[in-house]
Amino acid sequence: MAKKKPKQSSNTIAKNKSARFEFAISDEYEAGMELQGWEVKAIRSGKVNISESYVFLRNGEAFISGVQITPLNAASTHVVADPTRTRKLLLNRREIDKLMGAVNRDGETIVALSMYWKGSWVKLKIGTAKGKKLHDKRADKKDKDWARDKARIMKSSLR
Repeated sequence: MAKKKPKQSSNTIAKNKSARFEFAISDEYEAGMELQGWEVKAIRSGKVNISESYVFLRNGEAFISGVQITPLNAASTHVVADPTRTRKLLLNRREIDKLMGAVNRDGETIVALSMYWKGSWVKLKIGTAKGKKLHDKRADKKDKDWARDKARIMKSSLR
């Protein structure tokens, strides 16, 4: 008798959709996060928002601030839950050095792109980015609209 495979759900917890619209992403990195127990429980229930977050470097370490993790009602009573505390990102020394170079030398910023599960670990995809000008945003919107219209035209022509 064959065992049924469990239904594969999406590993993505949260996405920062505005980051790709507001910034031109050049490099992407995968970072772990230093979390407390109540935070992991809240993330499992989907109570997280990374749209207002930003990454900064201090003393050779990377931190993320502005991630909103709403505590559950049944969270532990002996821990004071701070939903927007600064959390440490876990990266290799080589990756931190590349990020420092991009920020200091090239004037780029580091943005959080998405949060997802990798096994039982919460990972954060971050990217170095430069801000887009208004005309770049308009061009991206125009290209996106044309791709959607082209797909519609191709679909109707195949019928």
